[in-house]
Amino acid sequence: MEESRRYDVIIIGGGTAGLTAAIYAARAGLQTLILESGVYGGQIIPSPKVENFPGLPGISGAELAQRLYDQATQLGVQLQFEQATGLLTGDVQTVLTETGRWQAAAVILTAGTKNRPLGLENEGRLTGRGISYCATCDGAFYKNKTVAVIGGGNTALDDAETLAAICKQVYLIHRRDSFRGDAATVRRLQALKNITFMQPYTIAALEGEQTLTAVRLRHMQTNEEQRLPLDGLFVAIGQIPQNQPFSPPVELDDAGYIRAGEDCHTNLPGVFAAGDCRTKSVRQLVTAAADGAVAALAAAEYIRAHALHAR
Repeated sequence: MEESRRYDVIIIGGGTAGLTAAIYAARAGLQTLILESGVYGGQIIPSPKVENFPGLPGISGAELAQRLYDQATQLGVQLQFEQATGLLTGDVQTVLTETGRWQAAAVILTAGTKNRPLGLENEGRLTGRGISYCATCDGAFYKNKTVAVIGGGNTALDDAETLAAICKQVYLIHRRDSFRGDAATVRRLQALKNITFMQPYTIAALEGEQTLTAVRLRHMQTNEEQRLPLDGLFVAIGQIPQNQPFSPPVELDDAGYIRAGEDCHTNLPGVFAAGDCRTKSVRQLVTAAADGAVAALAAAEYIRAHALHAR
């Protein structure tokens, strides 16, 4: 790598938000680099079918990621597979990586989140094949089928309510006797005939070869186990934002998300945040793409206002 090579914009993360930001930045005439630590495309890649991205019903996650990548690189965006390890801010933004450093007039953070996994054997293999982390994204695939949601917060409760309108039977699994989520939502769920509460239980094992067929539940007090046949399992035990390398100087909230509003501005001039890594109420593909566009245009405006173009 050329030491301290300078770009107009560096985007950290190559998911939907990052690739969209790159497309908009390149179209604004900015020399743009994406730093991606793993595989471009983000969490959507394992999804066999995406039904909620406007204009592209039925596309696979992998194909959607490839289309975004192709569009960005055809516009001249460069992608470097490197792990960002830190950020130094000032008149010039410096991104530290495992092999050196990159500089830019503006940085867009799109590091995203990781779904908190159950940590069970076969979980990775069955993800997208009966295991999902997004009821809004994948619930329609389980119409009139039997599913379970595991979790005790508002996300799990909302997922169970969403799925109850679609599925024949929904089991809500939680390891405690009480829920962390809103009591009003719990009462609504208790009134639904096709929701069964499984408390206090945890999932001890996942069963299935090609697809998920059942889970083994363990009672938290007696340790007794039982088998629960399922068509699908929705995991809603939290997300882990990937923002730690950038704080400080970037300000995070108590949950580790970057404090940035709908304008995607962080607490630092020239540093923007887009997608699931920022504070927001809705985390979907379409909102990640929208954030990417907003952040890129904000970065372009910042660069023009401060005459910081690299060329």
